[in-house]
Amino acid sequence: MSHVTRKHTALPKAQILIEALPWLTRHRGKTVVVKFGGNAMVDGDLKAAFAQDIVFLHHAGLKPVVVHGGGPQISAALDRHGIVSEFKAGLRVTTEEAMDVVRMVLAGQVQRELVGLLNEHGALAVGLTGEDAHTITATRHRPTIDGQPVDIGRVGEITAIDTGAVEALLADGRIPVVSSIARSQDDGHVYNVNADTAAAALAAALGAETLMVLTDVEGLYEDWPNSDEVISRLTASQLEKLLPELASGMVPKMEGCLHAVRGGVTTARVIDGRVQHSILLEIFTDEGIGTMVVPDDEEAGDAV
Repeated sequence: MSHVTRKHTALPKAQILIEALPWLTRHRGKTVVVKFGGNAMVDGDLKAAFAQDIVFLHHAGLKPVVVHGGGPQISAALDRHGIVSEFKAGLRVTTEEAMDVVRMVLAGQVQRELVGLLNEHGALAVGLTGEDAHTITATRHRPTIDGQPVDIGRVGEITAIDTGAVEALLADGRIPVVSSIARSQDDGHVYNVNADTAAAALAAALGAETLMVLTDVEGLYEDWPNSDEVISRLTASQLEKLLPELASGMVPKMEGCLHAVRGGVTTARVIDGRVQHSILLEIFTDEGIGTMVVPDDEEAGDAV
């Protein structure tokens, strides 16, 4: 390779690194909670890219915390066990028998695989569930359908977060990987909790700088399905007004973002997990991708 060719290939790389400098300075030492889900969870290349991004954040001086669910993997495992998947009010009906499978899949399969991918890059990741050290506590969630509360089994509503174990791991330079299972507040059982909700609750309790939720869409659309324009920034109040109109799959994600920024998280972002390295693009470039939610006291146009 000639000297000239080398210079031309090296220069754009240097410019990209320099563009990241103000963001590196701003985010250094800050906690970032990332909710892992969607296609990024099942596609091998996307999984590997996700692990690289999280390790990059760690080495760039940020403190990433990963929270995950595992809808597709749970459905597949329930099928194998001959247990029918039933949904009410958009939530999986979780019998005692199904809960055993949920726990096994989240803590024993999805989490293990993610910890393994992260640890290919060093002795970094430690897996835990919300049961460990009382990290997530919940009570039975009874959604309302047609004005009536409905029993959907061992589905939990988060009542408390204890960040002690997660903070100890971060202080030790580790990457916590948290499965969205909660201990019960009032009996000896465990609950299946929505991973978007768990990530938001953990981000608020940790005083995180950012909550990032990976999705299978580009962000929050301005006028779906008439337009595919993505809203790049909005305030908590603007989001609250939009919530009743959102597609059911986006509701827990956007409610999570709202809860996070109202709970002291500086920004909450929904980003496209189908794009390799979307996390790095969002955190370290001027453009950013996806939709960012900011607190009401910041004008939506000025937030960064």
